[in-house]
Amino acid sequence: MLKLSKETSKSKHPFVRLLNYGPSYRIQILQAVICSILNKIFDIAPPVLIGAALDVVVEQQDSLIAKWGIKNIFGQLLALTFISLIVWGLESIFQYAYERLWRNLAQNIQHNLRIETYAHLQNLELAYFEERSTGNLMAILNDDINQLERFLDVGANEIIQVTVTVVIIGGTFFVLAPNVAWWAMLPMPFIVWGSIWFQKFLMPRYAEVREKVSLLSGQLSNNLSGITTIKSFTAEAYEVGRITIESEAYKISNRKAIAFSAAFVPLIRILIFIGFVATLLLGGLEAVAGRLAVSTYSVMVFLTQRLLWPLTRLGQTLDLYQRSMASTNRVMNLLDTPIAIRPGDISLPVESVKGELEFENVTFAYRDSFPILENFSLKISAGQTIGIVGATGSGKSTIVKLLLRFYEAHEGRITLDGIEINQLQLQDLRRAIGLVSQDVFLFHGTVAENISYGSFDVTLPEIITAAKIAEADDFINQLPEGYETIVGERGQKLSGGQRQRIAIARAVLKNPPILILDEATSAVDNETEAAIQKSLEKITQNRTTIAIAHRLSTIRNADCIYVMEHGKVVEYGLHEELLEKSRIYATLWRVQSGIR
Repeated sequence: MLKLSKETSKSKHPFVRLLNYGPSYRIQILQAVICSILNKIFDIAPPVLIGAALDVVVEQQDSLIAKWGIKNIFGQLLALTFISLIVWGLESIFQYAYERLWRNLAQNIQHNLRIETYAHLQNLELAYFEERSTGNLMAILNDDINQLERFLDVGANEIIQVTVTVVIIGGTFFVLAPNVAWWAMLPMPFIVWGSIWFQKFLMPRYAEVREKVSLLSGQLSNNLSGITTIKSFTAEAYEVGRITIESEAYKISNRKAIAFSAAFVPLIRILIFIGFVATLLLGGLEAVAGRLAVSTYSVMVFLTQRLLWPLTRLGQTLDLYQRSMASTNRVMNLLDTPIAIRPGDISLPVESVKGELEFENVTFAYRDSFPILENFSLKISAGQTIGIVGATGSGKSTIVKLLLRFYEAHEGRITLDGIEINQLQLQDLRRAIGLVSQDVFLFHGTVAENISYGSFDVTLPEIITAAKIAEADDFINQLPEGYETIVGERGQKLSGGQRQRIAIARAVLKNPPILILDEATSAVDNETEAAIQKSLEKITQNRTTIAIAHRLSTIRNADCIYVMEHGKVVEYGLHEELLEKSRIYATLWRVQSGIR
C-alpha cells in the first residue's frame, strides 16, 4: 500500500488521501465506474424509445425508423420492441455488474483497511495506547471503516450516475432545442454550487458526530470491562447517568447534522421545479409553433424528469459522503501516526541467545514526569537468576518495559549478548524473552489455547507438560472440560491464582532463553506459591531469569538480589548478605516474616 508522509497527507482532502491509499484498487474502481456509466446510458434510453414510438405513430412512413428502410408501421414498432429488449437487458446486466463491483470493492477496501490499520496500531509504542481510550480506537477500527464501506456501497455509484445524467441529457437538450435547454439547465449551476457549499458546511458537523460517538464507545467499553467494580460499588445508576450524558451529546450533535442535511432536498426541489416548468412551458410553445417536433418535445419532458429528479437524492448521497470523509480522516490520521519504535536489522535466532543482559547508564522518564530511571546500570550474566525488589514506583517494572522495547530509553544503552537491543529485529528480541506479569491477560478461548498462545504449533502433550511444571495441571483437570474449558473474556471464569499459573505455563512452553517474572506469584496462595517455587528450580535452569517481587520469599534463593529506590540500585547481594547489612532489604524481610 502507498503510504504518505504525515505532513503531506494531512493537508490533502480525505477523498484524495483515500485514493492515494490504495493504487491496487484502481482497476476495480475503473471497472465499477465504467459499468455505472453504461448502466446509466441504457437507463436514459427508454424516454428516447418513447419519443421514437411517438414519432412512428405521428409520422408513420416518414418517421426516423422508416429512413432505416422499414416502411411498415408494424415492422417499425417491432424493431423498437427488439431495441427495447436489448436496452433493458443491457441495463439489467450492467446494474448487476456495477452493484457487484461496488459492493465487492467496498468489502475489499474495508477489510484491507481494517487489517492494515490494526497491524499499524499494533506496531505503535505502548505510550500511544496509554494516552487513548480503547473505545475510541475501536470506533475507528469498526464504525469509521464501516462508514466508508456504506459510502462505497451506494454513494459512489450515485455520484457517478448523476454526473453522467447531467452530461448526456444536458448535451442532448442543447442539440435538440438550444433555446429551451438554457432554461432547463438554468438551475444546474445553483444546484452544483449549493451542493459544494453544503458539503463544506456539513464537514465539521460530521467530524463532531464522529468524535462524540468515539467518546460514547470509549465509555461503554470502559464500563463493560469494569462491570465487576460497578456492581460491587452499586454504581449502576451512576454509570447509566454517565452513558446517558455521552449518548445525549452524540444524539444532539447528530440531530444538528440531520437538521441541516434534511433541508437539502426541499431546497433542491424548488430549483428543480424551475427547470421542469421551463421545459414544459417553453418546449410546448416551441412544439406548437412547429419549431420542435412533438416526439422531440415528449422526449425532452421525459428526460427532464430523468435529469432533475435524481438530484433530490444528492442530499442523501452528500450525507453519506460527508460521514465517510469524516471517518476516512480519522482512519488515515491513525495510519499516519509515526511508529516511534523501529526494529533493528540484526537477526538473533532464539537458539543462539546466551542471555547476557546489561543496562549501561540508562535514563528514562514517562511523558511529562520526572525520570523513573537515572543513570541506571545493571549487568546480568547468562544463566543467572536475579531478584529485584523495591517500593512501588522505584522503577522495577520499567526495566522490563525497556528490555522488551515497549518504550525506548532516553539515554544510555541496553545490550543482549553484547548487541544493543535497538539494533536487533524486534521479533527476535521478544521471542528471546518470556514474560509473566502480575496483570495476567487471558484470551476468550480454551485453557489449552491460552497456554499455547505464542507457541501455536505445539501438541497437547507439550501443553500438559508445561502445565505440570507450572503446577496448573491438577486444577485444570478438575475443570468441567479440562484443557478444553472456555476461560471467558480476560479469563474471568478462573481465579487470579489459576490465571497466573496458566501464564507461567505459557512462558514455560515458549521456552525462552530469558525469563522475566514480574510479581508472578502475587495472586497465588501460600501452598501454590510453595509448589511454584519448587517448579521454578526447573524453569530457571539454563536460562537467564529476572524475578521482580514484593514477596521476598519468592526470590530468597536468587544468585543475586538487587534493591531499587528512586530508579537506582541501592543494595545488592545474596539473601543472607543483605540480611546482615540490616538496611532496606533486611527491614522488608522482618516486616514480611513477622520478625520484630
